[in-house]
Amino acid sequence: MFLRTLCRTFSVMAGPRPVVLSGPSGAGKSTLLKMLMKEFEGVFGFSVSHTTRKPRPGEENGKDYHYVSREVMQAGIDKGDFIENAEFSGNMYGTSKVAVQDVQARNLICILDIDMQGVKNIKKTDLNPIYISIQPPSMDILEKRLRDRKTESEESLQKRLQAANVDLQISKEAGLFDVVIVNNDLEEAYRDLKGALLEEIQKVQKGSAKA
Repeated sequence: MFLRTLCRTFSVMAGPRPVVLSGPSGAGKSTLLKMLMKEFEGVFGFSVSHTTRKPRPGEENGKDYHYVSREVMQAGIDKGDFIENAEFSGNMYGTSKVAVQDVQARNLICILDIDMQGVKNIKKTDLNPIYISIQPPSMDILEKRLRDRKTESEESLQKRLQAANVDLQISKEAGLFDVVIVNNDLEEAYRDLKGALLEEIQKVQKGSAKA
């Protein structure tokens, strides 16, 4: 019932297509997003996800994530407040309906940074986003990037690597993503990302100029 209602809500919202960005932790999604939003200020809006995990050093509530208790998040899921949700490493993650609507209401390109399960859930809606996968050059490089962060226990790191391996295999499914970007060279990956979104970027810029 919720997904059908959500489809109607999204269908009547005019504006540029949203962007679903997916890829394992350590692939470089956050860095690429920061570059994109810095160059095109006032074009993108980041859909802030909810999570039950604790904030990492430097992260801000309401900016990086909405940090909530398991009880609060489960209540929202039960009420149908989330487009997609998943559990990973003992923590819950999800994208709320309101988070996306807040961005679309400002006529911005809404960015949804979600996992593979979330991608498949959104495929069931009429949201019609651009699906982009950001991938590491190899699992060895991904492991090095994660270890260099020094924010994970060994157990948590191994779980992330296992999940990343599964996600990368699923991402090969035909038609799942519109664009696949291998982040071997950051500048090159950014050019590819910008190129994939240029048409929607120009729509927003033209709309802002008319306003």
